[in-house]
Amino acid sequence: MAMALLQYGCSLPLARALRSRTFTVASSSIRVPSLKKASQMDSHVLLGLSDEQLQQIALDFGQKSFRGKQLYHLIYKRKVKEIQEFSQLPLAFRSDLEEAGWRVGRSPIHKAVTAADGTIKLLIKLEDNRLVETVGIPVKDKDGSSRLTACVSSQVGCPLRCSFCATGKGGFSRNLKSHEIVDQVLAIEELFKQRVTNVVFMGMGEPMLNMKEVLEAHRCLNKDILIGQRMITISTVGVPNTIKKLASYKLQSTLALSLHAPNQNLREKIVPSAKSYPLNAIMKDCRDYFLETRRRVSFEYTLLAGVNDSVEHAIELAELLHEWGRGHHVNLIPFNPIEGSEYKRPSKRSVLAFVSALESRKVTASVRQTRGLDASAACGQLRNEFQKSPLLTGNAIEESHSVVALAS
Repeated sequence: MAMALLQYGCSLPLARALRSRTFTVASSSIRVPSLKKASQMDSHVLLGLSDEQLQQIALDFGQKSFRGKQLYHLIYKRKVKEIQEFSQLPLAFRSDLEEAGWRVGRSPIHKAVTAADGTIKLLIKLEDNRLVETVGIPVKDKDGSSRLTACVSSQVGCPLRCSFCATGKGGFSRNLKSHEIVDQVLAIEELFKQRVTNVVFMGMGEPMLNMKEVLEAHRCLNKDILIGQRMITISTVGVPNTIKKLASYKLQSTLALSLHAPNQNLREKIVPSAKSYPLNAIMKDCRDYFLETRRRVSFEYTLLAGVNDSVEHAIELAELLHEWGRGHHVNLIPFNPIEGSEYKRPSKRSVLAFVSALESRKVTASVRQTRGLDASAACGQLRNEFQKSPLLTGNAIEESHSVVALAS
């Protein structure tokens, strides 16, 4: 990530604060910088660190460990965005943290659009002036209970360029850091003024191409934001060797494979990256994933009118799934129209016929309710309206697209 370099001071009271110390987060490490090398180091982010890691940071700055617990409470419970707003902490500690290049890691909302159905899509402005999308989807269940799903992005743009996806049309910029993923969930909670109950990695980008940061974000969402693993879904269009790697972590979260076609030839036309990952290979990896984790793989299938939505396609899909195991579930997604796309949304009759053909062959299927059509809710749509390159800073154009105030 292109972070601004910060100058560090050397005024910390204890020698231990001058040492470099490594903390482990999932499979990676985060370093508290040596102040002697500080001018060469990027700033460092508190969001995403665990209770234990924050306590150790407090100790390294000559504070008692309970100051680390206060940090944890301020970041994850009170959701304070700036270090100088940590009023429970001594002013000297706050100043020391900032001088050493630490920051919370929250980003401002650049644009928000609310649909008639209550869905809200956000554009979050990152430190390098890139924009990333996230969507909050409120759902009322039949029993009267409510859920709030955050659909989060894992990359700025996407390099895989699936033919029906608006994100791919906007190009690819970079991977998101774990705190930038977690921040999307906190932004949704702040906007809706309620807890997020479900998280789906189905926003911009391919999560498996950013697995390290996605797994770190997953840990934080589960352990620190307290969202159950079974309430988290990681979606992939399929990247060679990554499903097997993900299985080794034995997560209790759902793996959703974006299939979109029942055979290799058609899949290659819809998903160009499928050429490097044959359908039989990806189905074998999904079967092995189930055997390793005992978690059923969900299959996502976007219905494109006249392309992959016929009864014959449904029959072929059912045969494919039965060939590679039992207990599969298919999520059918009627195409969400995007400007300039060659694809069309299928008719309701076609969707129902597709579902009937699957269910008559003992394949369970559900049709995903389309949300936020009037809020550019298809992945990548809203971002493409605003950005294909970093925002310019300090000019009237950026100011004209500042945060939209939303009624609670």
